[in-house]
Amino acid sequence: MGRLTTHVLDTASGQPAAGLALQLWRLNDGESPALICQCNTDADGRSPAPLLEGEALRPGRYQLVFEAGEHFRRQGITLPEPAFLDEVVVRFGVADADRHYHVPLLLSPYGYSTYRGS
Repeated sequence: MGRLTTHVLDTASGQPAAGLALQLWRLNDGESPALICQCNTDADGRSPAPLLEGEALRPGRYQLVFEAGEHFRRQGITLPEPAFLDEVVVRFGVADADRHYHVPLLLSPYGYSTYRGS
């Protein structure tokens, strides 16, 4: 059974990005993006449950939107206006819906990286 999960680490503080708001969108060719779910990360910086799993995870293109600017403002970090990174958008494809797709995000106010995790 396939599933999609995420995990966010705040590399500026060296801590999980707890309480970070995120949205998952399905990108359908020729149609408007469809919001699938939204949540906040837990104390460990993880989505509280898989974002998609089983039959809900279908092959196709997806987009995760991480509310980075709001996270850093809540931490008391002064950001320029507009913030260099306010929303971090990660677009990715799911080719095999029977696999686990983990999309981690390493985040700071001025940079980020992501990869396909396990």
